[in-house]
Amino acid sequence: MSIHRTAAAALRTISRRNHKFSTSTRVKASNNNNNKDRSEPAHAGSFARTDDSITVEYPEEHELPSSVPVAGAGRHPTLATFSLEGRVGVVTGGARGLGLVMGQGMVVSGADLAIVDLNKEEAEIQAKAIMDQVKKDNPKAKRSPNVTAHYADVSDPDSVNACIAEILAAHGKIDALVTSAGFTENFQATDYPIERMRKLFAVNVDGTYLFATAVARHLMERHAEGSMVFIGSMSGAIVNVPQPQAPYNSAKAAVRHLAASLAVEWAHAGIRVNCISPGYMLTALTEKILNDNPDLKRQWTSLIPQGKMGSPEDLMGPVTFLLSDASRYVTGADLRVDGGYTVT
Repeated sequence: MSIHRTAAAALRTISRRNHKFSTSTRVKASNNNNNKDRSEPAHAGSFARTDDSITVEYPEEHELPSSVPVAGAGRHPTLATFSLEGRVGVVTGGARGLGLVMGQGMVVSGADLAIVDLNKEEAEIQAKAIMDQVKKDNPKAKRSPNVTAHYADVSDPDSVNACIAEILAAHGKIDALVTSAGFTENFQATDYPIERMRKLFAVNVDGTYLFATAVARHLMERHAEGSMVFIGSMSGAIVNVPQPQAPYNSAKAAVRHLAASLAVEWAHAGIRVNCISPGYMLTALTEKILNDNPDLKRQWTSLIPQGKMGSPEDLMGPVTFLLSDASRYVTGADLRVDGGYTVT
């Protein structure tokens, strides 16, 4: 079940960067849980182990597939406490995938939004697309949302601070934060280049910390309450199979516990911090990977009690709940949105 794609197809294997695999045939045989290269039957524990033949390197920015806002997400009467009316939200990694849809959920719920992404051009396109879609879905709305696009390298403190200043200049304040910037790669730990691991932690963990602390300082200076949602992963609580991804799993575990730690530290200031841990979500990028690996998709879905992967829009409700006053007594929580994967 190797996942190897060309640059044109948005994925590159490690070998294109001249990294050498040193795994022996003996180790491959003992750790290959699909037994495709052997005549032996599946051995005990084989489907609960990682498969070292699965290798995925995260694509470069220009190779990432684009996403589109969700249609039909109009406003409907609900509890007033679920409203984000009058608030300004920030979503990092908001130009594509889960971040884009969660940002749209904030806007549909009444908030203005700042989309932060490494690709500002894509963020600008999506900011307009969200505003157009919300207007289309809510033709009688008295107010149009203000959605802006901003550049930031979330792993760089100077870039983060400049981005926060730009958002404040555009919106005047920040009330809510969703940290969705992050990426995963699949490699055996013994083959994963240390520079890639450092980048993975810098984006997933440092980026979350830098944006959270910057927004917290702003809220404390205003003496204002606020809410943050860190996007973790079920990988922060379990070990996924069959794909090997030890660095990613540990990074997301760090994000989950960072949310809990900051929830306690900032509770006195009225700042709530929670975590959402998605399961397998069918984003545009994931779909590209699985189209070439139907066996992998079948294995994933066979382990999900609901029998299917999630959609990005499945996160719109959870993130709105955790950002809104409907969850005002919820902080430090980890909400798993995984179709029941982690309870079996």
